[in-house]
Amino acid sequence: MIKRISAITAALALATVGFIVPANAATTEADCGKAGEFCVGLVTDLGKIDDKSFNQAAWEGAVAGAKKAGGFAKYIETTDSKDYAKNIKLFADKGYNAIVTVGFLMGDASAAAAKLYPKIKFIGVDQFNASTETNYTGLIFDEDKAGFLAGYLAGYLTKTNKVGAVFGMKEVLPVRKFGEGYEGGIAYAAKQRSKKIKSTVVYHAAGDNAFSDPAWGATTANQLLTQGYDVIFGAGGSTGNGAIGKVAQKAGALCIGVDIDQYYTVPEAKSCLVTSAEKKLVLGVATLVGQAKAGTIKGGNYTGQVGLAPHHDLDSKVPAAVKVRLKKTTTGVLAGSIPTGFKG
Repeated sequence: MIKRISAITAALALATVGFIVPANAATTEADCGKAGEFCVGLVTDLGKIDDKSFNQAAWEGAVAGAKKAGGFAKYIETTDSKDYAKNIKLFADKGYNAIVTVGFLMGDASAAAAKLYPKIKFIGVDQFNASTETNYTGLIFDEDKAGFLAGYLAGYLTKTNKVGAVFGMKEVLPVRKFGEGYEGGIAYAAKQRSKKIKSTVVYHAAGDNAFSDPAWGATTANQLLTQGYDVIFGAGGSTGNGAIGKVAQKAGALCIGVDIDQYYTVPEAKSCLVTSAEKKLVLGVATLVGQAKAGTIKGGNYTGQVGLAPHHDLDSKVPAAVKVRLKKTTTGVLAGSIPTGFKG
């Protein structure tokens, strides 16, 4: 685990100042396009590379995959949705072998680019690939399952019987899947406990700052706290980070992180973080980058793993009986025998 933290820190130390990150000292961007070289480009959506969750995990996976392949990785942050195609083209024109596009909203641009550049392998994170392009692979996740498990745990830990969430915009399918799954998990726990638990999921308005608005996230979380909500799930880049950071300031309140184990990336939330609803993004991206290098990657879609992160410092806050129930429920949810409530 120490190695994992160091890898995140090292990658971000370079990424946040816009440096190129070589995975192999013998390879530089000038080598991209040459025989035997392997270059990976990553294009973010409108979130920042150092969001401590979604983009950060995708970038870490790209770096890990490129390093194992003896290659090179570089990222471009998108600041305007009109620049998707332009940013992808910057990598394509330099002969990059694989291009990772991050975010549901980049799906159309990724499919179009895959058609335009058939020799390049495209990996679309959180993008369901409905196209016929065989060089485009969508990395998708069952966010509703991770959300359900988070909601189930929250439903057993709440003392006020009020459980909330502060999310990015609902128009992004993975965000809605997290939300609907979360409410499904809360309802499942409430039924088992024969309790009436109120659940409220607040989504950010659609817009370019939906995933980069920590002030709104903090304000919205504070509103829920003042209304008696004592477990709050924050999801949506720095918007969600703002929410769990605010929850940490409330004694006795609990929070849930998202995408990666945020115990290691959002230290200001450690005091309230009882788990994180994880999408194994690092593993998923690194795996597909490796397949791109090996020539075994397939078009269509690849489903990554999901689950809950450890309880860390708050392990004692989760009763043994609840842990047993959670383990059993996790098995059922991941196997598909317990429905999450996601409406599709």
